[in-house]
Amino acid sequence: MTDFRKILTGNAGELSGIFGPYAEACKSQQENRLAWMARHFRLRPEQLICALGFNPRFQQLTETAALLDYIPAELIKLRNEIFSQDVYKKLTLDNVLTIYSVVKDNPGTIEVMQYLLENRLAKIESKIENTVNSTLIEKYKAEMRAIYMDGIASIDFAEDRLSKTDSGFRALLNEVVIITESRLIPAGNIFFRNNVLPEEKRKLLMKGLIPLELVESRLDDKGISPREKKLLTDYLIAHKQDNTGTS
Repeated sequence: MTDFRKILTGNAGELSGIFGPYAEACKSQQENRLAWMARHFRLRPEQLICALGFNPRFQQLTETAALLDYIPAELIKLRNEIFSQDVYKKLTLDNVLTIYSVVKDNPGTIEVMQYLLENRLAKIESKIENTVNSTLIEKYKAEMRAIYMDGIASIDFAEDRLSKTDSGFRALLNEVVIITESRLIPAGNIFFRNNVLPEEKRKLLMKGLIPLELVESRLDDKGISPREKKLLTDYLIAHKQDNTGTS
């Protein structure tokens, strides 16, 4: 079985070594060449398309695309459709995480990924709402964490997610904590926002992500809600008691 990552990361020479030995047999096939090659490598056609299509050097791999009877633009279109619509059926979670780990260093692909993510996550979240499948939820959590921690998410992406205060998915993920841990948006910036809920701020505090001076400064804001004020006041009291008890 040819490794998904090797195709995803290979340069022209390395891919020639992978595909070259089977080139003549592939060209002689009457059926879909891409399907034939994928089956030979024990990959799904969709896995082969995405491994090639997300390869940072893909635009230079015209010979490989031609071998499979495609031009690069056609494979890119298929790549985008598969990635944005698949819910861990054709691509495994490991495939998706591997793609993120590779494309994070490719600015051009990162830009395209912002558009793909919007459609992909909408598809996954719709599936979760309809099935409430625990395995699917765990895969979704792992993917979302990678999106932030691998630097795939843009600030606009995070801001859009933060604007949806009533999102059940935001709560499911502890997304405010992940955004803060990723340092995409500074912790202080997030902590002072009114659209970050008191319960989310409590989780930030419990994770030790907010310095004490920021808590004190936030309490000086006369506009905070009574609920948040009580949360922060209780936190400061507990913090002082803990320090007194250990001094």
